[in-house]
Amino acid sequence: MDITDVMDVTDENFAAEVVGAELPVLVEFTADWCPPCRQMGPVLRALATEEADRFKVVQLNVDRNPETTNAYKVLSMPTFMVFRGGEPVKAMVGARPKRRLLEELADVI
Repeated sequence: MDITDVMDVTDENFAAEVVGAELPVLVEFTADWCPPCRQMGPVLRALATEEADRFKVVQLNVDRNPETTNAYKVLSMPTFMVFRGGEPVKAMVGARPKRRLLEELADVI
């Protein structure tokens, strides 16, 4: 895996990679058919690289991972959820520029 890649998580490894993570985790609930999700790709890759020491960035495909999607009641794409200590502490819906995303994460990261 390239350092700039955003890790894909699944129903199978969500507990280990997100709930059990030591660092806070930013999860993007995404879908292949979602243009705003694709727009967020470069932003998330940049964050994954630049903020790797502060938090982890992963994405979960909602169509392939219905259990996790339903468990967290995700209805819109993209939804960003921050997990800290295994619990979701913030959720945001919709694409946004990197600067704004970082501002919105400041109180939970």
